[in-house]
Amino acid sequence: MRKITVGAFVSLDGVMQAPGGPHEDPVGGFGYGGWAVPYFDEIMGQAVDEMFSRPFDLLLGRKTYDIFAAHWPYAGPDDPIGPLFDRITKYVATRNPDLKLDWQNSRTLGSDPLETLRRLKSEDGPDLLTQGSTDFLQTLFRHDLVDEMYISYFPVVLGKGKRLFGEGAMPMALKLVGSKVSGTGVTVNKYVRSGPVVPGSFEFEQPTEAELERRRKLS
Repeated sequence: MRKITVGAFVSLDGVMQAPGGPHEDPVGGFGYGGWAVPYFDEIMGQAVDEMFSRPFDLLLGRKTYDIFAAHWPYAGPDDPIGPLFDRITKYVATRNPDLKLDWQNSRTLGSDPLETLRRLKSEDGPDLLTQGSTDFLQTLFRHDLVDEMYISYFPVVLGKGKRLFGEGAMPMALKLVGSKVSGTGVTVNKYVRSGPVVPGSFEFEQPTEAELERRRKLS
């Protein structure tokens, strides 16, 4: 069985658009492209290395694929990420299943990406790791396909932009299995699924008359 793992750089208000540069994704007039770059340090580099330490294939939305395909094949042999991304399989979600993908070892998820993903998950092989791909992530969350998440929270508020979680995400409980803080204040967290959401209550066992009245007003 293969897992789907989400890798995301996220602001405190949940934005993950264009962390790597001003020309990465200016859609919607987003003016803070490259917001993550000033926070990178040695610990952040180690966190990225850890995320890439297990065998994986990339699972990308088409826009993120285009960003990666225009950059990583040209990174040079001394770059630790470029040759790795070149070598592994890149699965791409696109509304055009006949799209020609020029980057080596790239293939589309076809006309029914959800069925393809379910089949891939049922097979043996490397886990499937997302990078960016905000729009595609909403499909993964909506259809309850995510098993693990590497989320790095940056100490910055961006106000607007594409967010990690949108409307329609499937409720789920998560367990924090690893966490570290960089010297620049980024919290790097690894989460795994831990079952359904389990509600609790801090209410009095016997509600007060004021509480009962409050509930009547709500209804």
